[in-house]
Amino acid sequence: MQYMLLIYFTEADYKTRNDEQNGAITREYMTYTQAIRESGHLVGADRLGSVTTATTLREKDGKLLKTDGPFAETREQLGGYYIIEAKDLDEAVSVAARMPGVRFGAIEIRPIMAMPAQS
Repeated sequence: MQYMLLIYFTEADYKTRNDEQNGAITREYMTYTQAIRESGHLVGADRLGSVTTATTLREKDGKLLKTDGPFAETREQLGGYYIIEAKDLDEAVSVAARMPGVRFGAIEIRPIMAMPAQS
């Protein structure tokens, strides 16, 4: 089964660390990514741009509304994701628990409900 690991962190905290500290965290992520690639768990992963680059769309009263920024004002923002293959939630938790971001924010684990193939 596939799971999405959603990485939440506070962008303001990222900006308070110096380049050396952020570089060390990036290297940890690269090591983590290589490890789950080698273990066969990795399906895909990407880092997201800053919330300052986000655009949110909503429809209200039949009109499309476009808003700059994220949908909700929260302390933590979605910063990236991994898609992994795991036999069950316990294995997904085990894979996610090794992620560096667990020390700085939160990792949300959600099963992916695959869309049926179209014929």
